[in-house]
Amino acid sequence: MQAVLVAVVVAWCAVFAYANDRSQARSTAAREVVVAARSLAEAPSVADAIRTPDPSAALQPYAERVRRDTKVDFITIMDTHGIRWTHPDPRQIGKRFLGTTAPALRGKTFTETYAGTLGPSVRAVTPVRDGGRIVGLVSVGITVERISSQVMHQLRVLALVAGAALVLGALGTYVINARLRRHTHGLDARALSRMYDYHQAALHAVREGLLMLDGRRRIALINDGGRELLGLDASAVGRPVAELGLPAPLTGALLASEPRVDEVHLTEERIVVVNTRPVVGGERSGTVVTLRDHTELQALSGELDSERRFTEALRSQAHEAANRLHTVVSLIELGRVDQAVAFATSELELAQALTDQVVTAVGEPVLAALLLGKAAQANERGVELVLAPDSRMDDGVLPPTLSTRDLVTILGNLVDNAVDAAGSGEGPARVTVTARVEPAPARAEEGAAEDGAAVGELLLRVRDTGPGVAPEQADEVFRRGWSTNGPGRGLGLALVRQAVHRAHGSVAVAGAEGGGAEFTVRLPLAGARAGAVAP
Repeated sequence: MQAVLVAVVVAWCAVFAYANDRSQARSTAAREVVVAARSLAEAPSVADAIRTPDPSAALQPYAERVRRDTKVDFITIMDTHGIRWTHPDPRQIGKRFLGTTAPALRGKTFTETYAGTLGPSVRAVTPVRDGGRIVGLVSVGITVERISSQVMHQLRVLALVAGAALVLGALGTYVINARLRRHTHGLDARALSRMYDYHQAALHAVREGLLMLDGRRRIALINDGGRELLGLDASAVGRPVAELGLPAPLTGALLASEPRVDEVHLTEERIVVVNTRPVVGGERSGTVVTLRDHTELQALSGELDSERRFTEALRSQAHEAANRLHTVVSLIELGRVDQAVAFATSELELAQALTDQVVTAVGEPVLAALLLGKAAQANERGVELVLAPDSRMDDGVLPPTLSTRDLVTILGNLVDNAVDAAGSGEGPARVTVTARVEPAPARAEEGAAEDGAAVGELLLRVRDTGPGVAPEQADEVFRRGWSTNGPGRGLGLALVRQAVHRAHGSVAVAGAEGGGAEFTVRLPLAGARAGAVAP
């Protein structure tokens, strides 16, 4: 179809050029004969020869010489009655001129196409004046056959040019089509359209995130899952990755030239597994990036890890309880009943005291169970976990918008981190946990909202007796991978910051009194039950 289109365009141009050349040839011939006729009519020798008794004797050689010089087909000089004095065919001299003479006899110069003795010709007729009086006429003409032969010569040249244009056009069409098919892997327009429809359907159907970066590391394509996982909107397409405001480690992974396989990265609210693969082909290289949401799996993994540690603590406690039970039995067998009773009572009091303290202060069952489990784990590692005296949180104080899973992630990771730090410090190892609900500083005097809900915040504070955190590392501790316990660690505090961000809260670290570190988390409780906020 492209070749036919090129042929039609070339043919139309050729016909237009032929018609234009033919018209121009006739116009050129008319101008030439008018100039030649006027030049002869104004020549003094012509008027002088007409006054002689035999004008043909002087005018015939002169007219033939001028005809050969101007390359016209005939020059006829005649009297006012149309009797020829000159003609290319001497036999026609003395005969009447075939053509129109009336306008010339009135003093006008005109042109016409007329069939004379030499065939159809384009001729000009003009008067010869002698002192203002018309004494003769001059007619100069070029035959149509000669004009046509000139046009045919131009037509042959035009045909060669048109043929060359057609060949070049067809060759160019073939080259462009071959190049196009090479870039589209042999797919035509219909197949490309169908593939585009499938591509769009698949792109939006895939739940995993998919990004395509061009050679300049700009987002060329991103699906709905990718925008959701990275927290981007539709305006992200066409923007460089470095300008999207993503965390530095994630940005570095997306900009890397080498492939990345199953790398875990944190965004503001999610944990994503990143895979990248460079694409090299055509004129530009790019990168294909896939993203998988790892948030739920990581949360479940953290909960499973906590349950595993809790199980290990229970197993250890069972072992210690068996040892204590054997001690009591042995004392009874030795007849020292009083000592056996005193030993058993002291162990029960220690365990019951912690349980009573946690259950009384923390009415939220999930957090109470978490603290009891963490206390058992800490005790096995030689670390004392205590609840601050000012801790107070009633059951039902947490609004539905605050996820208990996030609370477990926050408090569990902070306690684990504090136990690790306290165990590596000098002197008595202790972790102090504060959990209470208090009024929000900026809204404590505004009263309840219109729906009767009080506005407050949940304060979680974990203090340890470890080596502490240097002030210059206060922000660095929340970065994924930062740890003082070797490689493979450093995810807990990063998850804490992510969970706090989801809850629209804040987390900070500072030095504790007497040494160690103190982590403070504040979570807004908009919609908390009235009366649950401490005054």
